[in-house]
Amino acid sequence: MKDKLLLAVAIFFLTNILLFGQKDTAKFTGWIPKAIAGLNISQLSLSNWTQGGENSLTWTITGNLGYNYQSDDWNLSNNLKLAYGRTKLGGQEIRTNDNEFYLESVLSKKIDWILNPFFSNIITTSIAPGFNYNGNQSIEISNFFDPGYVVQSAGFEYNKLAGFKTRLGLGLQEVFTNHNRQYTDDPTTTKVEAFKLEIGLQSVTSGNVQIAENLMLNSSLTLFTRFKNLDVWDVRWDNSIVAKVNSWLNVNIGFLLIYQKDQSLTTQMKQTLQLGVVYTLF
Repeated sequence: MKDKLLLAVAIFFLTNILLFGQKDTAKFTGWIPKAIAGLNISQLSLSNWTQGGENSLTWTITGNLGYNYQSDDWNLSNNLKLAYGRTKLGGQEIRTNDNEFYLESVLSKKIDWILNPFFSNIITTSIAPGFNYNGNQSIEISNFFDPGYVVQSAGFEYNKLAGFKTRLGLGLQEVFTNHNRQYTDDPTTTKVEAFKLEIGLQSVTSGNVQIAENLMLNSSLTLFTRFKNLDVWDVRWDNSIVAKVNSWLNVNIGFLLIYQKDQSLTTQMKQTLQLGVVYTLF
């Protein structure tokens, strides 16, 4: 199943790239493609250094792909966020420092009202194996679609303000696992489940603010709660500030906050500061 999902996503975006490479684009009126790739590298090398320290090398590859459609009656947005990075510190083994696959699709119908009905689908997982590093030991805690979170939602969306939109709907969350079944297992049963289905509410709010001519703030808050436990919310708050130095060089500050009870009872936080090369494919 994991191979089929990865292949479907790859074919989807590859087909879009090939189609937009054709000269005749009239029949694609309304479609807006986006593809941005980034590479961030941090390196430190020491020799006979009396002040202490260790050699280090860190690299991260990022990608933001989009394929959006607009017409008088419909809006369809498809956005894929990818990030994968590795770190080598001194004599330690190479370790993963970033590992994200996030695909969001939203279809909304324009009606003569302040709110528009929508249907959305969000897929969240790791790209490659992820580990919990404890000293010299590394324990796998995630892999591609192990766990994999898929959330469908239908409700109403508000997008009348430029750079801001929010939506609220009935949500259906499916959790898939293979080996890492601690994310799906029901402790009240004797069987170790590999799949979990939950029904609740989902809210997604996002905003883009141009702070200065070369400075952009992007923020997105995603919430999900289950009807059986409405006082517990899954939280994903993703923030980034991008400072554009020139056409190919950016400074990126990122902050990601996650609270998900089936993953950890404490809040997860990731902060990044990167100087990287960015290339806009189209």
